[in-house]
Amino acid sequence: MTVRVVPRAALDAWVNDLVQRQKVYGVQLKEERFAFGPLVRAADLRLDYDVTLLPPKKYFLPQREVLSRFDRFKVEFEPVLADEPFVLLGVHPYDFEAIRQLDAIFSRNHPDAHYLTRRRNATIVVSDVETPSQDVFAACMGTATADCMDGWDVLLTRIADATYAVEARTEKGTALVGQIQGTKGAGEADLEQRRAVWDRNRDVLKKHQLRMNPEDLPDLLARSYDHPVWEEKAALCYSCGSCNLVCPTCYCFDVADELHWDLQTGERTRHWDGCMLEKFAEVAGGHNFRGGKAARYRHRYYRKGKWIHDLTGDIACVGCGRCISACTAKIANPVEVFNRLMEATS
Repeated sequence: MTVRVVPRAALDAWVNDLVQRQKVYGVQLKEERFAFGPLVRAADLRLDYDVTLLPPKKYFLPQREVLSRFDRFKVEFEPVLADEPFVLLGVHPYDFEAIRQLDAIFSRNHPDAHYLTRRRNATIVVSDVETPSQDVFAACMGTATADCMDGWDVLLTRIADATYAVEARTEKGTALVGQIQGTKGAGEADLEQRRAVWDRNRDVLKKHQLRMNPEDLPDLLARSYDHPVWEEKAALCYSCGSCNLVCPTCYCFDVADELHWDLQTGERTRHWDGCMLEKFAEVAGGHNFRGGKAARYRHRYYRKGKWIHDLTGDIACVGCGRCISACTAKIANPVEVFNRLMEATS
């Protein structure tokens, strides 16, 4: 592990050079909300953001993507793979943990070539949180800092007003950091300042307090299938799916074949779908396995806290708080639901 220290001016010069040479996506302020988007200059990059509207998973699993193209006169489909290298700059630790979980999901059984091609071509620069968002509870889920996470390429931590600690963990990250001019080796005082940032974030990134250890959630949910909270919360649900669409660990999608106007050619596409939507579990013949709102509402929490854990060992909630902010009915707070279940079984 090598940690360097870089002034913000040198960091900006590096970003300005980087965007001239390859595709870079970074966090910017857009209409009073922060969002990841193509970066064209360092002056637009906001590393002090609270939370982005959509998570950075959209660069690995786009809202809509073409999987293949077809022609009725050709026997085989033509696969479409996005293989352009890019840098994802300013990912918060909880969002990186979500990407790590998606890596595990899309690598299982039949590996997803479309997701994994994008992932292999990405260099991820994680940035420690500077401004906690109003609904974040990442510290409760163990995702407030990236120091114990594996897989990221570079970590940025603001340790003074205009100074960052920079650490590379991979070959891609080392190559990227090597392009920054004006760095110096971090001293013990710099490392102590970085540890202080981590200690602070483990303390303050809990706007909602989970009154249990996340690893207790699978057993808790196993005992709570018939709890009245599912019906009570679902009675207010609009089935809009907002909680699904902003979640960094949701990965459900639908696939459709779209025929062009020539009636000869077309594309197979996939786009985001969500388990809270009324038609999500509907199959041929009109049967819906989760036609009731309570069944869909419960399914969302079981997926987060139990079923993904049964598959990969991960709790599929990273504490970003996006679902809480996005829900106009104010029923999507996982902490509130999990605490309620715990009270009933304690």
